[in-house]
Amino acid sequence: MKLSLLLSSLPCLAIAISAAMADSRIHRKEQRWTENDIANIERAVEHKDRPKDDKGRDGDRLPVSVLSFFKIRPGMHVADVMAGSGYYTEIVSRVVGERGRLYAHNNSIALKRFADAAMSKRLQQSRLSNVVRVDAELEEPKLPAGELDAVLLFLFYHDTYWMRADRNMMNLAIFNSLKPGGVFCVTDHHAETGSGDRDVQTLHRVDAELVKKEILAVGFVLEAESDILRNPEDERTLNVFKPEIRGKTDRFVYRFRKPSIQ
Repeated sequence: MKLSLLLSSLPCLAIAISAAMADSRIHRKEQRWTENDIANIERAVEHKDRPKDDKGRDGDRLPVSVLSFFKIRPGMHVADVMAGSGYYTEIVSRVVGERGRLYAHNNSIALKRFADAAMSKRLQQSRLSNVVRVDAELEEPKLPAGELDAVLLFLFYHDTYWMRADRNMMNLAIFNSLKPGGVFCVTDHHAETGSGDRDVQTLHRVDAELVKKEILAVGFVLEAESDILRNPEDERTLNVFKPEIRGKTDRFVYRFRKPSIQ
């Protein structure tokens, strides 16, 4: 009797397995990075309404290459954490498009020092209609739980040290804001190897291995890193705002992923 029941269930089992495999193939196809995705980022960077000052920074920041490496595409829900005045907010808003959403986050220190007026001007009259401004501290960034496809943190991780942010809370909050399979994308200025957080305020640099260790500790996996922003001629000993190195620092680029199965 049991054998009969088992045999009778095999066709259904085969259908279920076939459907699952088809779903997997579809998922992989949807996630494949294409020339159209790159072209979409290029259009956003070249958009006629981008401020002139922003465009003047493109040669140093290489936004097409960076956002392509992070695989930002239309329809995504993304957070630009510590967005500052909104250089990347402007670009990513257009990359994700009408079907997407971008959360532009800044904490109280950034808002007080430089970001409040600049971000207000950028977002006035709903010029970037898919952007939601978020003013919140790093430990509780007020991002939607489990809804984001990507979180971006550009050139700011080092500042969390002198700001005395609880980075474990911050990284865990970012982890929890992402969907399973979502990515946490980080760039920053290289400090000397093994220097830890020694130079975070004096030089505005941080040891890449320390950053990696802290982010992995909350459950992320390092999926990939890139040499897009590397500069081997940077000896990593100058303050990043010094004229002779500004915009030309040796920078690390990491893409972390939240595991799909928790």
